[in-house]
Amino acid sequence: MLPPTVRPILIAIFAGVLLQGCAALGPKHPVGNAAVPQPAKAVELDRYLGRWYEMARYEQSFQKDCEGVTADYARREDGKISVLNACRKPDGRTTQAKGKAKVVDTVTGAKLKVSFFGPFYGDYWVLDRADDYSWSIVGEPSGRYLWLLTREAVPAAATRDAIIARAKALGYDTSMLRITQQP
Repeated sequence: MLPPTVRPILIAIFAGVLLQGCAALGPKHPVGNAAVPQPAKAVELDRYLGRWYEMARYEQSFQKDCEGVTADYARREDGKISVLNACRKPDGRTTQAKGKAKVVDTVTGAKLKVSFFGPFYGDYWVLDRADDYSWSIVGEPSGRYLWLLTREAVPAAATRDAIIARAKALGYDTSMLRITQQP
């Protein structure tokens, strides 16, 4: 039997190895051999906060069968950002994931780290956004994740097409996008 002080260390090591293994099994880099784009514009955090509706995404196992996806961001007293993601499952129930985020690029404010699982943080980069913060394109360095977000639950077709075209111009394979159904 292991001493109680060793168990948490072994669990942390195992979790890290498991996460790296899962990442290696993910889809190959959707932007091909090109580098993942850097954020195009600075982000004013106070303007970015609030409710976003997911317009489209690269499908991920943790979002399987999710429609009506929303993300709510708000300031916390400790300086971090509260994150509340919600989605509607086919049986009508709503599931939620609560997390926290922190800005890691204080020059542009466009690169954040988000955590839903204790000390484990993942990258959250606002790659581009509308000047009026009516839409944003979110990704991360591996290029495996992509979310297209809007302030309206159902944006106009011209807006939707323009956001998808912008994601394509950033180098993403937009044929991999799954359009999210919103109520």
